[in-house]
Amino acid sequence: MNKVMSAQQAVGQIESGMTIGVGGWGPRRKPMALVRELMRTDVKDLTVVSYGGADVGMLCAAGKVRKVIFAFVSLDFIPLEPYFREARQNGSIDVMEIDEGLMLLGLRAAAWRLPYIPTAVGLGTDVVKNNPDLKVIDSPYDDKEWLAMPALNLDIALIHVDRADERGVCQIKGPDLYMDDWFARAAQNTIVSCEELVDTAHFHQGDEARYVHWERAQTQAVVPIPGGAHPSSCNPFYGFDTKHFKEYNVSAKEGGFDGYRAKYLSGTTEQDYQQAVGGLDAIRKLPLPVY
Repeated sequence: MNKVMSAQQAVGQIESGMTIGVGGWGPRRKPMALVRELMRTDVKDLTVVSYGGADVGMLCAAGKVRKVIFAFVSLDFIPLEPYFREARQNGSIDVMEIDEGLMLLGLRAAAWRLPYIPTAVGLGTDVVKNNPDLKVIDSPYDDKEWLAMPALNLDIALIHVDRADERGVCQIKGPDLYMDDWFARAAQNTIVSCEELVDTAHFHQGDEARYVHWERAQTQAVVPIPGGAHPSSCNPFYGFDTKHFKEYNVSAKEGGFDGYRAKYLSGTTEQDYQQAVGGLDAIRKLPLPVY
């Protein structure tokens, strides 16, 4: 029952051509340490499903991506992720651009092992026009039409959580779960990085179990990586690194991704990266955002 692995062992399960889902939301609680580990591999031609942030941009810049299925790719205060913008403009990736609701329905269909979910979302919009793979179907019960949102079946999901035990019980206590539970259930294999590896007894205390949002059977690998969401946030542990994101954004115009990678990603471990950004203590001091 011990599912604890190193990042290298866990990410080593990802193969070229797979469809991977990345949890989190824009610059919030992204499994960035796992993304950085993936960037150190030879894997390529991935289909990435994400409410995207720097996870999508970095994987595109590193040449790992064939297609992105997304509702947005944003750093919030920087509206459009710079390296995703670059990949989209130069046509180096295929895309399926849908809205947030259709993404959720696609994940739910995969989680429920359905081929699609019928919905009125997207009807009468350019979502259908710009995505020829989306089908409009007739209702068998009346004369209405529905958009059939196909299942977004994931080979692997990457998620960052607050705490986990060695059996794969995962806890998220931040103010928003986002869609991480649906990513976990939509995937054949879920890899979770965590701020803290705790004993199972932790979840028997008080109301701690209320913050466990999916079954441990859905988690196949647990990777303890404190600070592993940086430069995105992991509320309540730390906020997102505004200064770092600004530098990252500027790098797209001044030197490109090679310059950013040389400065921050030239090491072989996550510890090398954290040292380059000031260390774990500096990450933990990042203030939480106020909305």
